[in-house]
Amino acid sequence: MLEIRMIETNDRLSLLKAEYFNQTTAPLDGMWHFGFVPMAQHFGFYESEQLVGFCCLNTDGYLLQFYVSQQAITSADELFELIIQNNSNVIGKVAGAFVSTCDPAFLAMCLDHSLSSTVNALLYCGVQGNTSQATSAELQQASQEQLVRFVDFAVNAIGAPKDWLQGYFGDLIAKQELFGYWKGQQLIASGECRKFAEHQTEYADLGVIVSPDFRGHGIATDVLRALIALAKSQELIPMCSTEKANLGAQKAIAKAGLVTNHRLLQVTFA
Repeated sequence: MLEIRMIETNDRLSLLKAEYFNQTTAPLDGMWHFGFVPMAQHFGFYESEQLVGFCCLNTDGYLLQFYVSQQAITSADELFELIIQNNSNVIGKVAGAFVSTCDPAFLAMCLDHSLSSTVNALLYCGVQGNTSQATSAELQQASQEQLVRFVDFAVNAIGAPKDWLQGYFGDLIAKQELFGYWKGQQLIASGECRKFAEHQTEYADLGVIVSPDFRGHGIATDVLRALIALAKSQELIPMCSTEKANLGAQKAIAKAGLVTNHRLLQVTFA
């Protein structure tokens, strides 16, 4: 008989998380799976006290990950249906899911029960072989003393919460993964080359923010090309993502030569 329990420490899921990432067909979006997922509530699936699967739910009631081990006796499809029909008192109400096309098992179950689905983001991985990577952008690694400059820059450029940015950029600086593109003393773009501590360790997750005053001049593409070169110098495969509505970012990423074959979908359940 299967029992669903709330997971208090995600460390207990390390082996199942490794299995989960191994069965995906391409890298999962870094911000979603290493940023948002750790903040979501995790639930474990137990058979005779053995942990055989898990799922996680964000504060809006959306599933972000769902996995049942092949060693489990319980049917993954039947368990998924039970959960999304709100028949688990432990998990509670489920509104939908954010699921990647790189995750075929989870995707199939979501689509089988979907009321609607829309593309949330485009996922990019690898570079076209015939794309020129020449760039004039010279990136400088960010220092801890520049943290306030980078935080204020991002607050103005994208409106992200200041408290969150301080922790996020501070962590990137400590890992030497945050870079600045400067015009004199003015920061006009930031670049990120994030590496994964576990799972997907052969990839580098790239990110770019350009000042509103300098957009439309090819800066995002130049910074991306510099980040791609940095990733390749470390023998890592570059990847990134952008929201479906961000047409400017999509053009810049395409010009930089990154390839998109996958999507992140937002699915709602009946």
